[in-house]
Amino acid sequence: MVRFCSPPEPVEGRIMDSKIRQLIHLALSEDIGRGDLTSEAVVDGKLSGKAVILAKQEGILAGLSVAKMVFQMVDPAVVFKMLKQDGERIKKGGKVASVQGKVKNILSAERTALNFLQRLCGIATLTGKYVEKIGGTKAKILDTRKTTPGLRVLEKYAVKAGGGKNHRMGLFDMILIKENHIRAGGGIWDAIKKARSSYKRKKIEVEVRNLRELREAIEVMPDWIMLDNMKIQQMKKAVGMIRSVSSAIKIEASGSVNLRNVRKIAQTGVDFISVGALTHSTPALDLSLILIEP
Repeated sequence: MVRFCSPPEPVEGRIMDSKIRQLIHLALSEDIGRGDLTSEAVVDGKLSGKAVILAKQEGILAGLSVAKMVFQMVDPAVVFKMLKQDGERIKKGGKVASVQGKVKNILSAERTALNFLQRLCGIATLTGKYVEKIGGTKAKILDTRKTTPGLRVLEKYAVKAGGGKNHRMGLFDMILIKENHIRAGGGIWDAIKKARSSYKRKKIEVEVRNLRELREAIEVMPDWIMLDNMKIQQMKKAVGMIRSVSSAIKIEASGSVNLRNVRKIAQTGVDFISVGALTHSTPALDLSLILIEP
């Protein structure tokens, strides 16, 4: 098994913690295994060179610090220079970063670095499209917990780079009472009251599917109400019902959201629109690494 190095200095960004290092180590181990046979056979170990990472399509950048860490975990001597910053738009053919060092090590780290970078840029790019669609409304785009196992902190970081907002990181930081909780907890009233009794300082969100459930939820006054899979007209009525009794309750629209209908949803007056597709089915942004020296 190949032993990878830790960078000599902390890299940019708060997302670079021990969990991310472990994740990158796992990805490198998965790809390199006992060794990069092709590079070891073909490339002189003493050969130094320079490569650039290019965008093969337009998009929004996210994850450059992760890519840097990948190269430096393979070889701390590799110099990774960011030519753009996370959150910036990049045009097709644009240079994203340069990488300089031993060619063999650059090639060994290439695929893992690009896998992370392409995935995160894809999420940021799709998020940016949703944010652009609802421009001029008060609504904000939220992510969900529909993330790739192990990659949540990175994928939610990418959502923010694209202009979206993070909902809860996991089950531990907010109470969200959904359909199955309501069934198992004895109904909306009982579920909310139990949650409020158990965690007095936690925000409580409840999911409702129709106006009947909404009326029941309003009577208990949760902090946040999720309108799940409602039609536009029904959603408008729901927003009006909530605002007639409270201006403080946050209103979230969820379910069957896409780029064709997201603006109409935003125009109903909701505060947030959660989009699972940002992380569960977004296409990767096409990037490539090309050696320019030697």
